[in-house]
Amino acid sequence: MSVPDPTPSAGPSVVAFGGGHGLAASLAALRGLTPSLTAVVTVGDDGGSSGRLRTELGALPMGDLRMALAALAEPGGVPATWAELFQHRFGGDGPLAGHAVGNLVLTGLAERTGSPVAALDLAAVLLGVRGRVLPLATEGIDIVADVAGLDPAAPAATSEVRGQAAVATTAGRVVGVRLTPAAPAPCAEAVAAVRAADWLVLGPGSLYTSMLPHLLVPGMREAITQSRARRVMVLNLAAQPGETAGYTPPAHLEALRRHVPGLCVDVVLADPTAVPEPDPLTRAAAELGALLHLAPVRVPGAPVHDPALLAAAFRTLFAALPRPAAAVPAPPAARTGPPASSRRPVTTYPSSGGAVRRTSSGEAKE
Repeated sequence: MSVPDPTPSAGPSVVAFGGGHGLAASLAALRGLTPSLTAVVTVGDDGGSSGRLRTELGALPMGDLRMALAALAEPGGVPATWAELFQHRFGGDGPLAGHAVGNLVLTGLAERTGSPVAALDLAAVLLGVRGRVLPLATEGIDIVADVAGLDPAAPAATSEVRGQAAVATTAGRVVGVRLTPAAPAPCAEAVAAVRAADWLVLGPGSLYTSMLPHLLVPGMREAITQSRARRVMVLNLAAQPGETAGYTPPAHLEALRRHVPGLCVDVVLADPTAVPEPDPLTRAAAELGALLHLAPVRVPGAPVHDPALLAAAFRTLFAALPRPAAAVPAPPAARTGPPASSRRPVTTYPSSGGAVRRTSSGEAKE
């Protein structure tokens, strides 16, 4: 089902967090509800085209950022043609095989402008993007997980699994995740968007590799937890093989609370078909300070969010809860410099703060 695409004349200021297909679904739903929309995208991808560009060029992983741009692109005319081109992947078995055109263009723009933020803004004009797409950080991050059950002789023992691709496909049970570097500098423009937002949308998306990284970057976690915006968490429709295999809906919220003590959420949005027992989820939501809102948001018969239904659910929530008081502007969080050494090359971006940006390792798909 496609989303009606009226041009919204007014609406709340919304920041949506995530990566990959989950964030793309949220953005497709939100773009028709408000002209003030910002996507903040994780930068941990270490697989596929993005991973290759990180290894070869020290580039910021652009795959999830590219998908967010495509989700917010003008749906017709020349911008739609450019969006389709950005999503195109080269075939064959040569050096370009598997690369997405958009990943190459964004990487080239970042090199030319000296700033991934400037590169994304330029691409947004080309694609007629409604809203703005920003990276979580202007350096790549590594996702490191403690995983139990990988050693049959010691099922309770944990092993370290490094990189988004490996964490997302692990055969064990993820006990906890952390980032390397531990305190990457958040994108200053993304922090400013959070401080000015009326609503913050977390999910849907991979819990450990797309969602939690935003809350593990200290500067972004501070902005999110101190924001006066309303916060809605959109639950996944099914547990993911590997990363969250066997997780119940309440287990997702418990993992979030365990990793981010003190996090408060206003609403947990879930599809009733994915919640066989609402009472435990209601209690888990209450532990985060949230109400549970059940609404049909899935494509019938598939574990995929329907953008039109998701838009209807967001519209209901935005109307039901009053906008918070205007946020008080605050200075950007202090930046923490990257470590002196890295396993990956270094890319220096003179704009957006002027700090040296380093890349390391991260996600799997793009």
